[in-house]
Amino acid sequence: MESSRVVLLEVRAAEQERVIEQLSDQIAEQWKVIDRMQKKLDTLTERFLALEEQATPGHEATKPPHW
Repeated sequence: MESSRVVLLEVRAAEQERVIEQLSDQIAEQWKVIDRMQKKLDTLTERFLALEEQATPGHEATKPPHW
């Protein structure tokens, strides 16, 4: 009876370790996606500001202070 409890605990621990590794891998992949999206957003923001400056020659577009 005692050995079956130990085996059950070992199985649960192994399963939890596997799940934690999977979650860690998923988080790492999501950070890569977020990083790519941030770079694209930064590029699009710069392009938008450049186009805005061209469209209104007398008005200077500046980034908000929180950038």
